Amino acid sequence: MSICVALVLAAGRGKRFGSDKRLAWLPSGQTVLAATVERALTCFDEVHVVLRHDDDPRQLGLDSRVALIRAEYADEGMGASLAAGIGALAVNPAVAVAVLLGDMPWIETQTLRQLCAQADSERILMPLHHGQRGHPVLFGRRFWPALLGANGDQGGRQVIGDNPQACVRIEVQDRGVVRDIDLPGDLAG
Repeated sequence: MSICVALVLAAGRGKRFGSDKRLAWLPSGQTVLAATVERALTCFDEVHVVLRHDDDPRQLGLDSRVALIRAEYADEGMGASLAAGIGALAVNPAVAVAVLLGDMPWIETQTLRQLCAQADSERILMPLHHGQRGHPVLFGRRFWPALLGANGDQGGRQVIGDNPQACVRIEVQDRGVVRDIDLPGDLAG
């Protein structure tokens, strides 16, 4: 049994980017989504990727080891994708889920392992880089039912706000926890 599983949210449209940023090339020679998922695969026994209902995982370059989850209502925002992912994990025995964003390929494996080592069912773990909150956020199983109600572009923000006593902030030196890709200029390593 995995103590903590990864849930990569990759069903968004990324409209500000101008094209499908999941397929944009990084200086490393990988696409954004493939790099994010590869990093997760090095640290988690189970990686689940949330996609839109019409996405082709082969076109997205997804590794065959990932479990696919389809977010029927992905266009309603990140919250709908998160809720779909958590719903699909309901039968998974993991005690925590690490929610990663598909457009954050620079999170260091050491950071992911550090967070996973501290995961438990009763806490919400959040990395901080120089005081700025980043990703992934790890939600203990106790909070999964509340995440099923996530909607809009807030993701798990409401659950975090409703449970400040359970939140543990972990300062990391990894700038990757706060670096996402919104515009083509963000692709530079």
